[in-house]
Amino acid sequence: MSDTQTDLMVDIHDGIAVLTMNRPERLNALSQAMIDAAIDTLEGCATNPAVGCIVLTGAGRGFCAGGDVTAMGGGPNASLSLEQQVDRQRSIHRFSGLLQAMPKISIAAINGACAGAGFGLALACDLRLASDEARFTTAFAKVGFSGDFGITWPLVRTLGEARAKELLLLSDKFDAAQALQLGLLNRVLPAAELMPAAMELAGRIARGPQLAYRYMKENVRAAATESYQAVLDREGFTQRRCAASADHKEGVAAFMAKREPKFSGQ
Repeated sequence: MSDTQTDLMVDIHDGIAVLTMNRPERLNALSQAMIDAAIDTLEGCATNPAVGCIVLTGAGRGFCAGGDVTAMGGGPNASLSLEQQVDRQRSIHRFSGLLQAMPKISIAAINGACAGAGFGLALACDLRLASDEARFTTAFAKVGFSGDFGITWPLVRTLGEARAKELLLLSDKFDAAQALQLGLLNRVLPAAELMPAAMELAGRIARGPQLAYRYMKENVRAAATESYQAVLDREGFTQRRCAASADHKEGVAAFMAKREPKFSGQ
């Protein structure tokens, strides 16, 4: 199934939903239309049994340059109260919030410039693959912003406070090799190999045990904030829930028969 929208292209096939941010002339800087379409699409994917994995990427030579600076400093927000502006800000954050919290696994295929809110979106994904041509920066300090789209949470948990502050305060640019060394990426690939590698990985995940993946994702997220004992208790439930699933039974049968499992997501 394919659907093309102005600022976001969506293609769903073979259990994979590919969302392509599509403002290449602006390095895919976020627009309200793009954000709205992404939220609607991700909400649909979250409950669609035909979708097993989401791939987020950008059109052209950029992944996402973050907010559109040319649209800042005015527009429809200017007449809103502070409370209304905060409500709107929180509503657009659902884009990154869904990537981070939805039960489906998400992959960022970072093909180029990845900055500001775009960096936050990439970090909200479960796995991150980048082209060796990708470049990164938090960018917010350069326009007098504190940061949004959840960027602070994964930076602190991945890098620690000191390094996260360095990236946020200085807004220096760094390349994919440095991002990999920092632990912000899973893999770096030649540009021509990025999407084939992302799709191959997404296919593996889409064919995998979706129920187990859902609970793995929840457990990892909980482990960042909960105590060891709380995670043990959580794993007590999730392990037994998966033990009762058809996927577990299929996995055991496939192991015994020395064949590849055919998971159903049940």
